Amino acid sequence: MILVLKPGAPREQVDELISRIKSMGLDVHISVGVDTTIVGLVGDTTKLDRLHFSSYDIVQNVLKVTEPFKQANRMFHPDDTVIDVSGRKIGEGHFVVISGPCSVESEEQIVSIAKELKRIGASFLRGGAYKPRTSPYSFQGLGLEGLEFLKIARAETGLPIVSEIMSTDLLDKFVEDVDIIQVGARNMQNFVLLRELGRTNKPVLLKRGLSATLEEWLMSAEYILNEGNNKVILCERGIRTFETYTRNTLDLSAVPAVKKLSHLPVIVDPSHGTGKSWMVGTMSKAALVSGADGVIIEVHNDPKHALSDGEQSITPSEYASIIPKLKKLAEIEEKELEVCP
Repeated sequence: MILVLKPGAPREQVDELISRIKSMGLDVHISVGVDTTIVGLVGDTTKLDRLHFSSYDIVQNVLKVTEPFKQANRMFHPDDTVIDVSGRKIGEGHFVVISGPCSVESEEQIVSIAKELKRIGASFLRGGAYKPRTSPYSFQGLGLEGLEFLKIARAETGLPIVSEIMSTDLLDKFVEDVDIIQVGARNMQNFVLLRELGRTNKPVLLKRGLSATLEEWLMSAEYILNEGNNKVILCERGIRTFETYTRNTLDLSAVPAVKKLSHLPVIVDPSHGTGKSWMVGTMSKAALVSGADGVIIEVHNDPKHALSDGEQSITPSEYASIIPKLKKLAEIEEKELEVCP
């Protein structure tokens, strides 16, 4: 349920209303806009009707939220959420490029790629220290050593780092060392992990599950938001369909759809979304035009010998051909491309 307050509502009456709501065992989410203040009621409101709050003079309108996700809902938060990470903004009017190898393979590898990415133009450095793989025999990542190599690359380039967490065991380490914690598609509904991430103040990049509906995806974001962490970035990375030509089916229609439903920023992963390196540039441009707030691109110095996902990784030279095109499109779409200074 949402209460739209009248402009200029006295602070004392607003406080009285909030106290009344909390006394019912409900949580309160307040969104203050330029002209309107919205009070969102979080909890079981099934027994409440509109007349219950319409009697308050400061209440202009009472709306029922039909979707199960509340705090991720645009009705609760009409303005787009903008998340600032190390001076780079993710959200309304800003476009970020998160790039780097699927897996951190060595210090030399990640540092050299990071330097190339900074020279060409990147917002963040991504790299997997821990890798969830379909086969237990595939390369699983370097673990804590890989995380240390990422930190070295950040120190030498200034690029903030994005890396995927696998479980709650290393949460404190990730909170301390990583700038944006990524939750992979396979963990999208790991609710224990989501709750723990919600109790931190660290930005979370939440990838869409392999076959998740938009509602299921937003409900996973709700787990994080409900614990107090409002720094959630959604990532469309392709879903499983009957089509087998591409690794996944990149659902670009999800971008405008989710932006209509939610205030959270949305980025696109064309690398996992297609599984084909030659599609990455085209789908990155399409993502920007679809309204996405950024892309996450896999870049490897030697894709043919990459320890994971080489077939969908592009080279630094290929990456260099994409960035100028994204800059031009960003100007047309009136977005600002956020790159490392």
